[in-house]
Amino acid sequence: MITAINPIDGRYAAKVSALNDCFSEYALLKNRVKVEIAWLIALSREAGISECRALSPAEEAGLRLILANFSPAEAEKVKQIETVTNHDVKAVEYYLKEQIAGSSLEEISEFIHFACTSEDINNLSHALMLKDGLAVLLPHQHNIVNRLTQLAQEYRDIPMLARTHGQTASPTTIGKELAVFAARLKRQSEKVAAIELCGKLNGAVGHFNAHLCAFPETDWMSLTRDLIEGELGLTQNLFTTQIEPHDYMAELFHALSRWNTTLIDLNRDLWNYISMAYFGQKTVAGEIGSSTMPHKVNPIDFENSEGNCGLANAIFDHLAAKLPISRLQRDLTDSTVLRNMGVGFGYSLIAYQATLKGLGKLQLNEDRLAADLDQAWEVLAEPIQTLMRKAGIDKPYEKLKELTRGQRIDAATIREFVTGLDLEESDKQRLLSLTPARYTGMAGKIVDLLE
Repeated sequence: MITAINPIDGRYAAKVSALNDCFSEYALLKNRVKVEIAWLIALSREAGISECRALSPAEEAGLRLILANFSPAEAEKVKQIETVTNHDVKAVEYYLKEQIAGSSLEEISEFIHFACTSEDINNLSHALMLKDGLAVLLPHQHNIVNRLTQLAQEYRDIPMLARTHGQTASPTTIGKELAVFAARLKRQSEKVAAIELCGKLNGAVGHFNAHLCAFPETDWMSLTRDLIEGELGLTQNLFTTQIEPHDYMAELFHALSRWNTTLIDLNRDLWNYISMAYFGQKTVAGEIGSSTMPHKVNPIDFENSEGNCGLANAIFDHLAAKLPISRLQRDLTDSTVLRNMGVGFGYSLIAYQATLKGLGKLQLNEDRLAADLDQAWEVLAEPIQTLMRKAGIDKPYEKLKELTRGQRIDAATIREFVTGLDLEESDKQRLLSLTPARYTGMAGKIVDLLE
């Protein structure tokens, strides 16, 4: 929408549409409906709660049909109720009671939201939203890792001059450097996926007070665990106040922030490689790089990704710092903050798509890579002084420092120096056969270790 204030809902709306059913107001309401219905069904199946009688298969199917048919139009009905109740969760309860009014289920309508505090419904709904959001985000992370792995394997043996502190350093390969990022991002994705999404359904302050008052013989811990873990696919947390403490959310948002930070690192390195002409970029018909310099093909995809990762991390870092803190047993400062979970996911998704687009446009410039290597014979000072150490030659580092530091070094300089060294012939020949392009160590073998 061109009048949207937030670019996620405006300029980038098409890029994040997959998250609409995860984090929108409609998604939150639908998950509340899902939890309320699941809770009513769970109560009806508990033999010790005869007042909430067992449901027939048709009645249970009818309840699930309410969820299946819950559309944005139905969500608007809930919002209309909220204009009267001024309470969003209570509006869902009343909506469901309206849905079963006049049916055989009406006699158990007071078991909708039974013994629940609003946070029982909300915390489970938020966890389900995060679960759905991760189902969108993680495949994009995996796509980036897979693409980097492919490029690492393709460029396994393509030598490149490394730079530490921006200065020429021992050569590497393009493939190995991309493999580093593939491995780092894969590791962080595994951390994200391994985080347990937690939930509670234990009442106003977290220990089933009202539940036990009504039905003291019921095993409420087991009943709620079966719903939370068996039905919803979350992990029960019994150590709560009125709210689930949100510690797992902080873990998740920190993990996503680490993933995004690693992606920023990749984006910046690729930006530099493009600026050094190690990579060119495929041109797109009609696309303009600069409004005044026609020759330019800017690395806009990696810049776009970097910027959006930064915005995502700003949201995630605030969520992680704020959400685990609640005054005493409950305050509402988390409520408005939680509504921004999707913003962090949205900016992340925009960033991931941009990086993938950028990776797809890269074109390796082997001539430029070779030319840079041929201008950096000084990098062979490392292997020469190492073999001098092996041979027991006095002050090898200092001698190579005198030879190379601040000096223009070429192949002839290196060859002359090595020829005059008192080394075993096999070591001397090994050094004489070296070029910067051949001095890449086990880079290719490290690439092969990528899984």
